[in-house]
Amino acid sequence: MRRLRRLAHLVLFCPFSKGLQGRLPGLRVRYVFLVWLGVFAGSWLAYVNYSSYAELCRGHVCQAVICDQYRKGIISGSLCQDLCQPHKVEWRTCLSSAPGQQVYSGLWQGKEVTIKCGIEESLHPKAGPDVAPRRELVLFDKPTRGTSIKEFREMTLSFLKANLGDLPSLPALVGQVLLMADFNRDSRVSLAEAKSVWALLQRNEFLLLLSLQEKEHASRLLGFCGDLYITEGVPHGSWPGATLPPLLRPLLPPALHHTLQQWLGPAWPWRAKIAIGLLEFVEELFHGAYGTFYMCETTLANVGYTAQYDFRMADLQQVAPEATVRRFLQGRRCEHSSDCTYGRDCRAPCDPLTRQCKGDLIQPNLAKVCELLRAYLLPGAPPDLREELSRQLRACTTLSGLASQVEAHHALVLSHLKTLLWKKISNTQYS
Repeated sequence: MRRLRRLAHLVLFCPFSKGLQGRLPGLRVRYVFLVWLGVFAGSWLAYVNYSSYAELCRGHVCQAVICDQYRKGIISGSLCQDLCQPHKVEWRTCLSSAPGQQVYSGLWQGKEVTIKCGIEESLHPKAGPDVAPRRELVLFDKPTRGTSIKEFREMTLSFLKANLGDLPSLPALVGQVLLMADFNRDSRVSLAEAKSVWALLQRNEFLLLLSLQEKEHASRLLGFCGDLYITEGVPHGSWPGATLPPLLRPLLPPALHHTLQQWLGPAWPWRAKIAIGLLEFVEELFHGAYGTFYMCETTLANVGYTAQYDFRMADLQQVAPEATVRRFLQGRRCEHSSDCTYGRDCRAPCDPLTRQCKGDLIQPNLAKVCELLRAYLLPGAPPDLREELSRQLRACTTLSGLASQVEAHHALVLSHLKTLLWKKISNTQYS
C-alpha cells in the first residue's frame, strides 16, 4: 500500500505527469476495448463450435428415431435388437462432417465399428436439437402392404438400372439385396425387411458399399436397422487435419497441410503402400462388375488405412456411378465448364455451340488421384526414386477424361506407377 502511495506521489509531481495523465484515459479505453473484443470473439467461437457440434453430432436423435420405428414394426434388420437395448451398441466419437449424415465410431460385439445414419428430415430451422423427425413418412413408405416379392424384385432391379446402368450383372446384385433383407434366414422377406433395405438403397454410400463388397479397399458391411448401418472399424486418416473440427479445416493453408502430413503422417514407405492400395482402388472403380464409378471429391481426407497400412476408402459419399453422373450432365445448360460439375470435382466440358454439358469428364479418376499423390508421396521420397516418381506422376495427371484416350493410357500408366512403388518397398518390412 505504501509503495502505491509513493508511486502516486511521484506521478503527481513528475514533470511529465500532465502528459501521462492525458494519455491514461485513452490507454484505459483501449485496454477495456481489447479485453471486451477478446471476450466477445472467444464467446462467439465457443457458441459457433457448440452450435456446430450440436448440429453435426445428433446420434441420440438418430438412435431414438430408428428404435421407435423398430418397436412399431415399421422397420427391421440384423442390428435392431442390439441397437435398441442398453449397452449392446456403444456410440463413441462423433465423426460427422455434414448434419444429414451422422457418423460415429462405435463398439459392437467386441468389434470396432463405424455407425452411419441420416437424419435430413429433422434439420428444419425451427426444430430443436432433440426434436425427433418423422422419417417414416419419407424413407419407410415403400414398398406398400400388398407388394409381392416378385414386384419388389422388379422394383429393386429398376432402381439399380437407373443408378448403375443397364448391366447384365444386376440380377445377381438384386439377389444379394434380397438375401441381405432376409437377415433372419426364414426364406421370406417381410414388409419391415423390405422397407428397411429399400431405404438403405436410397443412401449413395450404401449402394456403393453393396456394389464394392467383394473389393478389399471398401469397408465391409456388418449390419443394419432401417436405414442405419454399420461397417468395420474406422480407418486411420492419412490427413492429420481431418481430426480438426469441420469449421476449422478450410482455414488451414495448403502449406500447413503439407507440414502436418510430414510431421504426423506415416513414414514414407508406409505412404507408398497406402498409395498402391489407392491405385488398386482406382482399378476396381474402372469397368467393374457393376459398371464404372467416378471419384467426385478427391482429397486426402478420404484416404484411410488399417493398422497394417492397407488402404481403405474412408468415405464413399462422393463416389458416384457413371450412370448417375451422365444423367446429371445430360441436357444440362451451361456457360462454362464449372456449370457442368457433379460433386466437387467431376467436371465435364461445356459445348460452346449448344450451351450444353458434354458426357465425358475432363479428368478421369487416375489423373485426379495422381495429382493427390504428388503432394502425398514426393515429400520425403528416397532421392534415387524422386525424379522418376515425379515424372510418372506428372505424366499421369495429364490423362484426359475422353474415353478414347483413357482406354489407351489408363492401365499402362497405372501399372507403371504400381511397379515403381512396389520395387522400392518389396522384400522389406513395409511390404
